[in-house]
Amino acid sequence: MTVDLSQISAAALGRLYLAGTTDPVAATEFFLDRIRACPDRTIFLALTEERARREAEASLKRYRAGRPLGPLDGVPIAWKDLVDLEGTVTTAGAEVRRHAPLAAADAPIARHLAAAGMVSLGKVNLSEFAYSGLGLNPHYGTPLNPFDAETPRAPGGSSSGSAVAVARGLAPCAIGTDTGGSVRIPAAFNGLVGLKTSEGRIDKSGVFPLSQTLDTIGPLARTVEDCLFLDAALRGAVATDIRRADLSGLRLVVPENIVFDQAENGVVANFERALSILSAGGARVERRRIAILDEMAATGAAHGSLTAAEAYLFHRELMEGPDAGRVDPRITSRIINGKKMSAVDLLAIQAMRARLTPALAAELDGALLAFPTVPHAAPEIAPLEADVDLYHQINLRTLRNTMIGNILTTCGLALPTGLDRRGLPTSLLLSARAGDEARLLGFGLAAEAAGIDQRS
Repeated sequence: MTVDLSQISAAALGRLYLAGTTDPVAATEFFLDRIRACPDRTIFLALTEERARREAEASLKRYRAGRPLGPLDGVPIAWKDLVDLEGTVTTAGAEVRRHAPLAAADAPIARHLAAAGMVSLGKVNLSEFAYSGLGLNPHYGTPLNPFDAETPRAPGGSSSGSAVAVARGLAPCAIGTDTGGSVRIPAAFNGLVGLKTSEGRIDKSGVFPLSQTLDTIGPLARTVEDCLFLDAALRGAVATDIRRADLSGLRLVVPENIVFDQAENGVVANFERALSILSAGGARVERRRIAILDEMAATGAAHGSLTAAEAYLFHRELMEGPDAGRVDPRITSRIINGKKMSAVDLLAIQAMRARLTPALAAELDGALLAFPTVPHAAPEIAPLEADVDLYHQINLRTLRNTMIGNILTTCGLALPTGLDRRGLPTSLLLSARAGDEARLLGFGLAAEAAGIDQRS
């Protein structure tokens, strides 16, 4: 039996180990070979080959003894280069951190996945300081979206390398972070599943911050099953009791304001087709204006963003020092916006979050929010590089839908809905109130099984 490991899910790879079809050492060498042979040298910033081989050998011994640690034992994984791995530099995609001191220890999440038996392949690229939804990086290069071989397109950010590594078959799964959409956007642009977890669900110690408040950790993978296994492992859990839900119990609320503004036809068509499939399976779909979203947007327009304020606080010394010119000006301008904010601005944003988060939960009354993850497919890179105003315009549009979940503290699951007429992936975002990952993932399993991804 010949299996293409480059296209296999993490959970399916674990099942192959149990069946004896392949083993962790062979699979690890397969992925290391693919990484070295890949013509796009911008995806991985560091390979941890010695560690990977050591972890794979230990996993193989457990399988031979009949004692694997769980469904992900021996499965290779890639890490966004915000996460400390012992003995490696955590660059955060920044030139100023290229020669930063080596991490003295693994971040807790890396320790948890090692305890689950996973094999760390290395660190992957990202937007500088994780502060862009497009994934462009002038210092380490921009990983190219693999769905267009002719025209370079954005990978999505900030977890660009995490998404492209999985989409190109260089790793079965990867870990990213999400502050305004940085897991869900690259998942959407690359035809993957991406989970944005609730604030505080997963320990972010040892992870380079953008916003101390809004930063969350989440997986990018080929299936919802992979995401629920990874969610458990990242929290140090040895198992998960999440099971596929029945679509007859699913209520979806589709906002009629904001989320469809300037949406591409292909995105909307695939979204509507996905809703039709879910409806045929028993889900109920409600469409209405949600005034809460308008108030949220108005507050942001008037007062700025919590991310900018916290990013400037963290990077203030760099922004005011002699190395400021070594930072991508497009990133600098966003961080400096935080310097311009007043105490009134910050308090207004915090008050808005405190007021609107429970208001949204009451409005939904147990339903899930549903709308396109991003209103457009992956944009071409060249126009974004040539025009800084266009870059900022498209970046904000790219982040617009996903950042609703960060501001109003929902958890979210980006699900592929097929390809548009250009062959570019589109995506549906399901969101639930904070802490409701079990229901979200249960319905995500059902939506995936119903076939909303028309490539399947």
